[in-house]
Amino acid sequence: MKYEVVKKDITVIGGGLAGVCAAVAAARLGKTVALVQNRPVLGGNSSSEVRVWVVGATKNGVNRYARETGIMGEMFVENQYRNPDGNPYMWDLIVLETVKAEKNIELFLNTDVREIESSGKEESRTIHSVTGWMMGSERQIRFESPVYLDCTGDGLIGFLARAVYRIGREARSEYNEAWAPEESDEITLGSTILFYTRDEGHPVKYVPPSFAKDITTTSIPERRIIRSGDSGCHYWWIEWGGELDTVHDDARIRDELWSVIYGIWDYIKNSGKFEADNMTLEWVGAIPGKREYRRFVGDYTLTQNDIVEQAEFDDQVAFGGWSIDLHPPEGMYSKASGSKHLQADGVYHIPFRSLYSKNVDNLMFAGRNISASHVAFGSTRVMATCAVIGEAAGTGAAYVVDKGITPREVYTSYRKELQQTLLKQDASIIGIKNEQEDDLAKQAQVTAYSSCEIIKVDDSAESYRLEKDAAFLFPVELQIDGLQLKVNAERPTVLTVELWDTGKPQNYIPHKQIATQTIQVQPGEAQWIQTELVWKPETIQNAFVIVRKNPDISLCRSDQPFTGVLAFEDMGDSKSTGLYEHEKSLVTKWSARKCARKPFCFQVEGTTKAYSPDKVINGFHRPYGGPNLWKSEAMEERGEWIKLEWDKEISIGEIHLTFNDDVNQDLINLHHHRTPFDIIPELVKKYAIQLWMEEGWETIVEVDDNRKRKRVHYLDNDYHTSRCRLVIYETNGSASAEVVEIRVYGKNEEVGRHISS
Repeated sequence: MKYEVVKKDITVIGGGLAGVCAAVAAARLGKTVALVQNRPVLGGNSSSEVRVWVVGATKNGVNRYARETGIMGEMFVENQYRNPDGNPYMWDLIVLETVKAEKNIELFLNTDVREIESSGKEESRTIHSVTGWMMGSERQIRFESPVYLDCTGDGLIGFLARAVYRIGREARSEYNEAWAPEESDEITLGSTILFYTRDEGHPVKYVPPSFAKDITTTSIPERRIIRSGDSGCHYWWIEWGGELDTVHDDARIRDELWSVIYGIWDYIKNSGKFEADNMTLEWVGAIPGKREYRRFVGDYTLTQNDIVEQAEFDDQVAFGGWSIDLHPPEGMYSKASGSKHLQADGVYHIPFRSLYSKNVDNLMFAGRNISASHVAFGSTRVMATCAVIGEAAGTGAAYVVDKGITPREVYTSYRKELQQTLLKQDASIIGIKNEQEDDLAKQAQVTAYSSCEIIKVDDSAESYRLEKDAAFLFPVELQIDGLQLKVNAERPTVLTVELWDTGKPQNYIPHKQIATQTIQVQPGEAQWIQTELVWKPETIQNAFVIVRKNPDISLCRSDQPFTGVLAFEDMGDSKSTGLYEHEKSLVTKWSARKCARKPFCFQVEGTTKAYSPDKVINGFHRPYGGPNLWKSEAMEERGEWIKLEWDKEISIGEIHLTFNDDVNQDLINLHHHRTPFDIIPELVKKYAIQLWMEEGWETIVEVDDNRKRKRVHYLDNDYHTSRCRLVIYETNGSASAEVVEIRVYGKNEEVGRHISS
């Protein structure tokens, strides 16, 4: 056995998406990181070993403008380009490459940490080292760091360090949670094994193994979806072990899941009820995908009420949006629905105090083991949310090392600075503005060649019959002087139109009715009808316009998206099905899934400032109350430009550009749904950065074939100028140039040059 000691600024144990994002975030801030993973691949449950699809705050397209940015967002967008068919092995490469791109990370795969050295009293302990064994290499490695991140999911490191934790469900009285049981217990969500099938093009026989269950003799409800030709996504409900110990009984749970999978396939192949003669099993997982085990206790425990009420925190560092999604303890053998869902009105905040231990002074955590109640965990547990939590934790760990303090002291003394660093990294944090004093762009006057000043969707590609209520949303800045709709009417009729606000800035649902009008409509095709709806809100916000059901009328609908504009259809109250049970929710009632990138045709009278050039320095880096970006008029061959001008010369060494990658577009790594493009069309493709020098505009940066949201350019020379211009020549398909944010900093040789073009 070879014995080694590895000393780093930070040790991250667990190479799932939470651990990956934590390690990358810290490395990009200049810290050395040991990333330790006990499997041969990264990605945790999303890896090719388990193949759970990565979901997060969008809730598969339910929440609007909710897709994650930052490191998780980078991987989503890159996977969309390189892996449009959702090959799980290609996803492995995307995650691995994200880690290997960071020179400050040393990766240790196949390394199982099983020992730690710690000391102190129960209320204040310290980890001194963790030791792992690298399988296949006969290397025993001791990792020493000032701070440790437990991203193992199961919480092994914190457990060995005697960190305070919980397993199971809290009593309803503890946090006053409506979905908690009356009495506490140790029941958890179970584990799942997935499988893939393939059509071989010729008959394939299937002889089940002796241990395969005859599922007709089990209590598995027949209403559950069982069909051939799936990539496993429809079989998440093959879940078991919630009434056992999901760690210590892992082998027993695996064997039970296998017996059911092979029994289900026997039923599909040999019952004669399915067209499956040519189908074969391509892959069956060997590792149960765990949902739940230990949850550590931090200085704050996130609860159901925090999620439903979308509570704000002075230390919010990430957001989630998946529904509270809880499963029956019996798993696949339950006669109840496979899951029940409670959806908040939009995304919710996650505080930094939930990411560090209350009693182990140098222990942080990210992923499904954060400080949350069992009910709140039902939402925070999904992997894209775990990933953004990881980025926040890794950034916080960098502060621990940089300042020589504990994570608790990061909260007490540096939480505002931490939030500003996360914003600079384009992390998934919402409702907080850029207030960095060293961002010189905030001192500039911003102008552009053109800006979108009229909200008008005109090109009619299809008709949408009003057999149910429909709606559309758009930003209001500063007022609505009137509204026109483009409709088809078969006979004389009346149309009722209502104007609502949306409540919280991150929500996209009707909240408070502002006005209503009933309009006489005459027969005609593609006619514009006038409403007298007017509104001047006190703050910048979105308008939600409901067009009530009338089958005699069809709304004209475009196939050209308009940033900041959404369309909805009323799907009614959520109902229980064989797999899902939903609580009533306005978010699911007003669905935009079938309306994505297909707005209704309408026009807002008067001009808008919602897309003005100064939006690139307004401090917000994603939609919040409005789109928060500059949008040009339709581009011509000349291109578009946006200019920053100062009243005196400044020194420029670093320029940050954030382009619009349509965070309303739901992306997923293993694609059980597809998008019609590999690159987000709104992303700027070809651009240049120019500085005003003695002889005029000088191009210092040129980029072609861009497909990234965030680009940072570090300038080799120390330029002095009073004017800077971004020239956009081409997008990846959008008619307009769209820029979310521009930041300008002075020369800094030490920070994050890895993102440089």
